[in-house]
Formats: sequence, C-alpha cells, structure tokens
Amino acid sequence: MSASTTEVAASAPRPIGTTRGADRARGGIFEALLLGCILLSGALLLTLLIDTFTDGSKALSVDFLQRPPSFNAEIAGLWPALTGTLWLMGLCILFIVPVGVATAVYLEEYADKTKWWNKLIEVNIQNLAAVPSVVYGILGLAFIVRGPLSLGPVVAAGALTLGLLVLPVVVIAGREAIRAVPPSIREGALALGATQWQTIWKQVLPASIPGMATGVILALSRAIGETAPLIVIGAASFVAFSPTGPGDAFTAVPLQIFEWISRPQPAFRELAAAGIIVLMVVLLLMNSVAIWLRNKYESKW
Repeated sequence: MSASTTEVAASAPRPIGTTRGADRARGGIFEALLLGCILLSGALLLTLLIDTFTDGSKALSVDFLQRPPSFNAEIAGLWPALTGTLWLMGLCILFIVPVGVATAVYLEEYADKTKWWNKLIEVNIQNLAAVPSVVYGILGLAFIVRGPLSLGPVVAAGALTLGLLVLPVVVIAGREAIRAVPPSIREGALALGATQWQTIWKQVLPASIPGMATGVILALSRAIGETAPLIVIGAASFVAFSPTGPGDAFTAVPLQIFEWISRPQPAFRELAAAGIIVLMVVLLLMNSVAIWLRNKYESKW
C-alpha cells in the first residue's frame, strides 16, 4: 500500500457510533468529577456545621443573647455585638441601595459609552469588586474615621466602610438586572408618550427589582461576616453597651467571635461557636426577607 493511501485511510472519519460512545464516556467522567466535588464540599460544610452546633449548643441560650460580654465565660453574652451588627446592616442597606441603584441606572440608561469618564467609571467598578476587604478598611480609616469626614470609630463609619466594600456587587447586579429588561417595554412606554424618566421609574425599575434584590442579598451576605475592615477602622472588640445611634461606639458579632476564639479557655470557644450560630441565623433571616421581596416582585412581572 502506498504512503498516500495510508494517509487517506488514517484521516478518514471514524464511525458515528464510536464518536458518540467516546463523547458519552467523557461526559460521564466529567459528570462524576462534578458530583464528587459537590459531595466533597458538602461533606466539609456539613462537618463544620456539626462541629459548630455541637460546641455552640452548650452555650446558646436566651440569657446568652441578652447579656453583655464579660471576662467570665459563665456570664458572657452577645447582646451589644448583635445590636451593633443590626445597626451596621441597617445603615449599610440605606447607603448601598440608593447609591448602587442610581449608579446602575445612570450607567445603563443615561451614560454615553463613548465618553472617557464613563469608561473609567465602568473599569473602576469592575476592578473594585476584586479588591481585598482590608484595603477598604484602610480607605475607611483614612477618609471616614479620620481625614475629611473624621467620624471616628462609630457605627456610621463602620456602615459606610462596609457599604463601600459591597457597593460594586450591587452596581454590577443592578446593571445586569436592567439589561435583562426587554427593550420592548421601553419602546412601548416611549411610544405611548412617556418620558425617559417615567419609563425608567414606572417600567424598568419595577421589572429589575428581582435582580437588584439578588445583588443586595449577596452584598449583605458578604458584609455581615467581614472582620478585617472593622478591625482596621478601630472598632472595639469588647463593648459592654449597645449602640443607640449612628454616632456611638460599637462592636459586631464577627469581632466578638474573633475576640472569644483568641482566648485559650475552652469555654470561650463554646461562646464563639454559639456566636457563629447566631450570626448564621441572622444572615438567613435577612436573606429570607430579601428573597421574599424578590419573589413578590417576580410574580408581578
């Protein structure tokens, strides 16, 4: 057989059945690898949860939630840290929702994509989403706690710092939600004589609320567990009173957990585990409310 005949035979396509069988085998292997990764991560998460609940259930009680912290583990509680966290999340929502939604609306509905400053804003938003949280803590210390605003290490400074940390997430999710609104909705409103602002306010924003709510959920989920920015801005790890306003000193549940876990006594580690359980419950409750609002608006659209 000549060399040319051999090359033609080698380059001839394989039977369709053989190709499909190989593809199915590769697909099965890939699916098994994915399933294995899911099971492994689920097993690790379940192990951590069981260990946390086993240790934390010993210290978790109503008195634990109502008492202030103490150097005596038998009477230490979480109330000031819990109220500080609620204050932080409430003020953070008041900051990130209007600013994030307004930024997303401007970039998607009004901004001229050919202008250099709009391109600069978009690039910065994309980059800021990946900046480490401790950098935001340094920014908050330099400009919010000290510097131009000089608020000091108070609740408002902590909320603004955490708001800056998660604001890119809200903006990016808001932009994606606005893009998902069908153009026909805008065209129909404009054809009926509505102005651009009326179209955005009455049609675009209500239709994009589910996607924006998802962004807020993700943002709060990250903000509620952050510790490094609060440490950098000078938030106290031991506060025996609850904040009553944005200008009060504060601590937060992650800081209190960090303070307890740093102590060598086993009793304080049980308190830290109980604090983790409380933090997870608060996070689940906040996310449940946000998911309920998202589903409520999804049913209307």
